[in-house]
Amino acid sequence: MEKLEEKLKNPVWYSLNETHHKSLITYDGVQFYKPDICIFGAFFDETKTENALNEYAKIAESFFLVSEKQNPIIDTNHVVLERKIDGCQMVLEKLVDVENTEDIVLLTEKYIDEVYDLIWLVMPGFYQRKSFYMGKFYGIFKENKLVSITGQRMQTNDFIEISSVVTHPDYTKRGYAKQLISYVTKDILKEKKLPILHTNKGNPAIPLYKKLGYKLTRDMNWWLFRRK
Repeated sequence: MEKLEEKLKNPVWYSLNETHHKSLITYDGVQFYKPDICIFGAFFDETKTENALNEYAKIAESFFLVSEKQNPIIDTNHVVLERKIDGCQMVLEKLVDVENTEDIVLLTEKYIDEVYDLIWLVMPGFYQRKSFYMGKFYGIFKENKLVSITGQRMQTNDFIEISSVVTHPDYTKRGYAKQLISYVTKDILKEKKLPILHTNKGNPAIPLYKKLGYKLTRDMNWWLFRRK
């Protein structure tokens, strides 16, 4: 059994081996999510990625490979590198308690469209509608409108990733994200798992994550490809 630290170095891979194994597609030793769930893939051997990306591109127009240090090899006749996102991983070091002044709601399946619409409004391009089923989603409502959410994405027997931290532009700077992240962090700890998150380097939200008890641990890069 792999240790937690090894899983954190390749979170997509181990999520697909454990909690999300039913969403696993494998090509030549490279692992991917079913594209209607999530467009992430992972690998250990970069010499395998060329063929695997060609195959996955047949069912997904755009998609990511996620890696700490390795550089995937591609066949430019079939796949184009759209861009590389220089990301980082953060893990909870020490829980910082936050006063909860808002009514935070566990979102049921009936909100799947509202979650999708809000995420695409704030962070368009990558979230799939069925990503809702990767983990729990929590939200804050104002005037019967979903205005802020935080969800769970990659997860194993040891950790759960916090993701989809978005707030409607008309409702920012009210502390909603801070309360939601704190709430979801506590919920993950109740499951006796480590809360983690990923973001791009230089994200202005990083100081908030640090205030909530998270620390930067490693690079985690996101290679965005598209079918040629």
